[in-house]
Amino acid sequence: MKNEMKLQFSALSQNESFARVTVAAFISQLDPTMDELTEIKTVVSEAVTNAIIHGYNSDPNGIVYISVSLENGFVELTVKDEGIGILDVEEARQPLFTTKPELERSGMGFTIMENFMDDIEVQSQPGKGTEIRLRKHLSPSKMLCN
Repeated sequence: MKNEMKLQFSALSQNESFARVTVAAFISQLDPTMDELTEIKTVVSEAVTNAIIHGYNSDPNGIVYISVSLENGFVELTVKDEGIGILDVEEARQPLFTTKPELERSGMGFTIMENFMDDIEVQSQPGKGTEIRLRKHLSPSKMLCN
């Protein structure tokens, strides 16, 4: 059985914690391990922060969209913005790359997402926004909870 949720909110930095907690609460029905839950919360934080800071240049008029689906022990998470987009996705995915060094950004967002999730797809068009799709298979014992 597939279970889904969708969320949208203003591109304000204080909404990052709201997104983390909301996604974690939804995923918790699968009874993930603490490590799995922490990893997913971290990934949500990184993706939402990227959308706010890079996609919308911290413009609170932007909207961040999140969808989550749970099916057969898999979590599929999508974080989307309609911001400025990424000129070179491959370059942006390199460790330590950042377009905002003045904000002391680490440039590790995509690297963290790749390390904590099983699969990541990044689609972006300059001037139209970015969509990040992430998948994670939870511990085999958790599949019995579906």
